Amino acid sequence: MTLGVRVVRGIGILVSLAAALSGVMAIGTVLLFFVTVNDLPRVPEPLRRIIETPPTEVFAANGERILQIGGHDYVPLDNVSTHFIQAILATEDHRFREHHGINKLRTVKALWLTLFAGRVQGASTITQQLAKNLFFSFEQTFTRKFKELLVALQIEAQFSKQEILEAYVNQIYFGPRAQGVGAASRQFFGKPPGQLTLAEAALLAGLPKSPTRYNPLRYYDRAKARQKVVIRRMVASGFITDELASAVDAEPLTFRKQGADGAAGDYFVDWVLKQLEERYGAQVVYHGGLKVTTTMDPHLQQIAQQAIENGLRDLDRTMGKGVLQTSAGDSKVPQGALVSVQVNSGAVKAMVGGRNHAQSEFNRAVESNRQPGSGFKPFLYFTAFEKLGLTPASVLIDQPIAIPVVGGPEWRPHNFRKDYQGPMILKKAFIESINTVAAQIVAQTGPEAVIETALRCGIASSLKPVFSVALGTSGVSPLEMASAFGTLASGGIRYAPFGIWRVEDAYGQVLEEHIVSGRHALDSRLVYQVVDMMKGVVDYGTGTVVRRLGFDKPAAGKTGTTNGYKDAWFTGFTPTLTTSVWVGYDQHESMKDLNGSGITGGRGAAPIWADFMIQATEGEPPRPFLQPAGIRIQRVDPMTGESVYGDLSRSVEVSLKEDR
Repeated sequence: MTLGVRVVRGIGILVSLAAALSGVMAIGTVLLFFVTVNDLPRVPEPLRRIIETPPTEVFAANGERILQIGGHDYVPLDNVSTHFIQAILATEDHRFREHHGINKLRTVKALWLTLFAGRVQGASTITQQLAKNLFFSFEQTFTRKFKELLVALQIEAQFSKQEILEAYVNQIYFGPRAQGVGAASRQFFGKPPGQLTLAEAALLAGLPKSPTRYNPLRYYDRAKARQKVVIRRMVASGFITDELASAVDAEPLTFRKQGADGAAGDYFVDWVLKQLEERYGAQVVYHGGLKVTTTMDPHLQQIAQQAIENGLRDLDRTMGKGVLQTSAGDSKVPQGALVSVQVNSGAVKAMVGGRNHAQSEFNRAVESNRQPGSGFKPFLYFTAFEKLGLTPASVLIDQPIAIPVVGGPEWRPHNFRKDYQGPMILKKAFIESINTVAAQIVAQTGPEAVIETALRCGIASSLKPVFSVALGTSGVSPLEMASAFGTLASGGIRYAPFGIWRVEDAYGQVLEEHIVSGRHALDSRLVYQVVDMMKGVVDYGTGTVVRRLGFDKPAAGKTGTTNGYKDAWFTGFTPTLTTSVWVGYDQHESMKDLNGSGITGGRGAAPIWADFMIQATEGEPPRPFLQPAGIRIQRVDPMTGESVYGDLSRSVEVSLKEDR
């Protein structure tokens, strides 16, 4: 058999096979059509009603609405910049004017991948994307994709291209508070959509691919790179010339000044929305009409934001800094974060993740893990009481030490003040944050035991099992610190932090509801001993600044300062509210004042904590920490730990667990 004959026969077999497959596919398509046609949603008349989904509403704990997503401000197509229309067509569906609802080539490719590669693909013309709004279920299945295609064909047959495109540009999601071209134009550029320049239009047209990833207020370089992709597609589609494209690439963008009229608690709201997206998916959150009741207290949130603003402004002056901003909104000054949690529930009442949400959406309260320094020592001292049987009156010697490390150099920790005081009780060592004593303790307990205590309290970040973990060298977030200290404030009962009380769907059906439940995590008597020492920090230790600033209610806390003054913390609590404050540079730079002195937790974070807590507890009666049964109070010598019964002037009061 000649080569030519074999080729001809091979071609014939392929043609027959293709015809057979086409016949099977045609029959399957017809059958699928009759199965699904009776289950298709009705296309509304007029078409603009296709995007009129009920808005998702987010409420504070007191019922005050703090955010509404949806409820579109509908903009006629004639009032939208031609630049934007061309940009979105070039990016999303450059054959929109030619097809009848589906792109045949893209549909065949998508069908092939779905049937033979096991991946459900969408051809996703503009009409098909619009049709998707009629389906509350957004699962990626072949049946749903087929229904979407049929609805797209129905829309094309029933409405003009002008009506379809108008509905589409009003339903595009550009990010929270920016659904539809009208809202997006005002959100980012402070102007109506009809006034968008080519550069602005191209940037907006690039956002729908991933509104979070390409958010220009947070990721300016990414957004500009995406804008260039849109511009190249506009050139390829014949909308603009190469010369005009080059001019747009070089054109700077000026964004609307934001923040003053933003939603209350932007960082808190972002944190809640992220959780909702993880549970229900972005489409349901932004199109499904959810009713979400959060834990946020509007009053506490407002004073938290003001406390961060005031505290960082004071810190700027102390450091001789001015606010220098790039067009991307990056700040050349220290940032800050604050989280406040209700002790006996875990409800997050206030959250601030930075200076200005509009300039930086990065939520340092949740997403930034920074070294807590000595703020980690409460977990170490509890471990010492539990594992070693030590007490606040136990004596260790403050002296230079060297701790052997397997496979590495000796660990030689130093005190903050670079001096040594000799024998002292543990309460004094804790209040004055003596590192050499802490190092001796962790050498006896082992770092793993300290980590285990921190995990029981609520620290969730990965902690390195090294001796220096006792001095706070593993990163944690302010949310974790506030929550973990809450376990101490509650007498050893662990309440997981949460921000959502209740979620309902558009029809009032409850999707989830938080039921407060605590877990007994720590011995209450040992916890009280730690809390008593933490009270000493506030009353006459490294945290006394909060007393000097006017906070006079019973409180306990701990300062934290890391090597090189890169992080400054103060985390403290009353019997009802625990609050953690962090300040520092995003770039991990040192913080120093005009004289070259480092900024400690007492100088940088504690004043913010005091400012917030004074207002947060205003009008509340002083509430003491409840002393559990099995605790006795004793006055001891701060150097020897021996009981003092005569001259009490040089003694220290300690809490001791009674033997049972």
